Amino acid sequence: DRTPRTHFIMDDLQSSEESAFVAEDVNNIIKDSMDGCLQQASYQAIKVSQWTSNVIEQCLKRLISLNKPFKYIVTCVIMQRNGAGLHSASSCFWDNTSDGSCTVRWENKTLYCITTVYGLAI
Repeated sequence: DRTPRTHFIMDDLQSSEESAFVAEDVNNIIKDSMDGCLQQASYQAIKVSQWTSNVIEQCLKRLISLNKPFKYIVTCVIMQRNGAGLHSASSCFWDNTSDGSCTVRWENKTLYCITTVYGLAI
C-alpha cells in the first residue's frame, strides 16, 4: 500500500519547509520592519541609534514569532542620503542546506537603510 509511504514523504516535506530559512518570508519581515520604523523619518544623526535599534527589535520579534529552529543575527545600517558611497561585505562558514541570509535596502528622500538577517539552524 503506497498511502503510508506518501504520507511520510509529505510529512517530511512539510516538516522541512516549516524549519527552513525562507528568504522571501524574511525579506517581507525586514521590509515591514523598516517601513514601520522609518516611513516618516527624515535623516537626523541624533535619531539614527534609536532607529537602528527599533528596526532590529522589530525584525527579531517577527522572526522569533515564526517559531523556527534558528538563531538569528540582525544588522542594520542607516546613512544619510547625500551621495556618499558605502561598500560592505560578509562571509559565512555554514550549512547551505539549512542556514541562510537576506539583505534588504530601503530608502526615502533623506536616508538609506540596509538591514541583513542571518539565520543559523539550531
